[in-house]
Amino acid sequence: MSRHVAIITDSTAYLPRSAVERHNIVTVPLTVVLGDQALEEGTEISARSLAQALQKRHSVTTSRPSPEIFAETYRAAADAGAQGIVSLHLSAELSGTYDAAVLAARDAPVPVRVVDTGMIAMALGFCALTAAETARAGGTLDETVAAAEKRAAGTHAYFYVDTLDYLRRGGRIGAAQALLGSALAVKPLLQLEGGRIEMLEKVRTASKAIARLEELAVECAGAGGVDIAVHHLAAPERASALAEKLRERVPGLGELHVSEVGAVIGAHTGPGLLGAVVSAR
Repeated sequence: MSRHVAIITDSTAYLPRSAVERHNIVTVPLTVVLGDQALEEGTEISARSLAQALQKRHSVTTSRPSPEIFAETYRAAADAGAQGIVSLHLSAELSGTYDAAVLAARDAPVPVRVVDTGMIAMALGFCALTAAETARAGGTLDETVAAAEKRAAGTHAYFYVDTLDYLRRGGRIGAAQALLGSALAVKPLLQLEGGRIEMLEKVRTASKAIARLEELAVECAGAGGVDIAVHHLAAPERASALAEKLRERVPGLGELHVSEVGAVIGAHTGPGLLGAVVSAR
């Protein structure tokens, strides 16, 4: 960990393992409850197992880390030499993770700045990477938080799901929007807006929706100077194809990550998810 500012995030950032190790980022896992089993995301349940459970319509729910887990993580960071901590988490509109971190921060042995990034998946991950780079360069707590918040402000997430049913069940999208999508047999395109998942467009077929997702990402990237992440759940061919098209079409593209989302996000989106995160550097 940085001798000065430690960076902590949660498992929904879906950062590449190599990036976590290179930047010494600590990841606190959320929990997936499958039947009567509580499993830690990223260590005890895989995205593939989650997809299979959803396809079989097994009961799947998620829960935040406890304040006690955050408290232990903050103490460990301080014991390792951190003089301050920046704790970056998924949108407080979607999870109680941020609230748990805030509770733990009150009694931490070193100053802790907890940030609601308003993001999910690599939209959160890019914020954590920027924070880690700033801290490594000697940034203060305030400078590290400001860098992460600036990155969040320049980051946009769009995604396609085969059905809104999983989002409706988890309370992440309104029942009226989900019902409308089902009644019209449309394929929804969604976006992260104000920390919430909002309907962006309704498209008639999956192929047209995925083509439109590509266009949205290209339009958002503009003249370039961006990093991009392509996410999927049980749809690797779709993700690879989208990534290759974006690589060809986005000028000055920086990093391009392709990954399967973990069980927490997957539980709320269902198999077939395809997402594009565009983040200005």
